[in-house]
Amino acid sequence: MNEPRSVDDASAEPSTLARALALLAILVAGICGGLVGHSVTDLQCAESCPMLAGSMGLVGAVLAAAGVAVVAVLALRAMAEWETTERQRTARDRHPVD
Repeated sequence: MNEPRSVDDASAEPSTLARALALLAILVAGICGGLVGHSVTDLQCAESCPMLAGSMGLVGAVLAAAGVAVVAVLALRAMAEWETTERQRTARDRHPVD
């Protein structure tokens, strides 16, 4: 049977601050990737090619944001697992099984 959770039971999800910082990192990476993709393509063009530079900027933004998003999700999951492991260890120390 499912027992009701007590107030002391903390959630395994990362804190709001950690999630907000992960989102900020993804946004900054997307902006930087877009700027790099646009600038490199713009410098390589012999003539003006705003469509190509814009599309490469978009590709750079998506790739950079996706890469940082993968790292952020893995970091948040590792944090959650570490917190859960610490809570389990504390519970075992308080209530040892003989």
